[in-house]
Amino acid sequence: MKYWCGCGPRAAKCIAFAVIMFVIFGFAAMLLWNALIPDLFHGPFLTFWQAVGLLILSHILFHGFGGRGHGGWAHHHWRHRFEAKLAAMTPEEREKYKEEYNHHCCGHGSENEPDTKK
Repeated sequence: MKYWCGCGPRAAKCIAFAVIMFVIFGFAAMLLWNALIPDLFHGPFLTFWQAVGLLILSHILFHGFGGRGHGGWAHHHWRHRFEAKLAAMTPEEREKYKEEYNHHCCGHGSENEPDTKK
């Protein structure tokens, strides 16, 4: 069976993990806020969604709107080394590397694909 993203069940696991982490961080922020702020500063109590909003706001303020594009020097250094390594490979080596990467990343390859010649 082909999946829309090429990785199938792994993508579903990643989405489930993200949802679980979203809930955990939301509750952690809510519990920490409600344990500290009302007693220390006589501030308001937060609901779960207010805590999630606070986390999102702090992420925007401290990290900006950018996604994964802010890697700094280490990201650019790694990318440079990777591109140099790929440039030094022959086309056959690149194809072999690509197949191994897809097999490792997505868990599918020639031995995991269903036999359709029956």
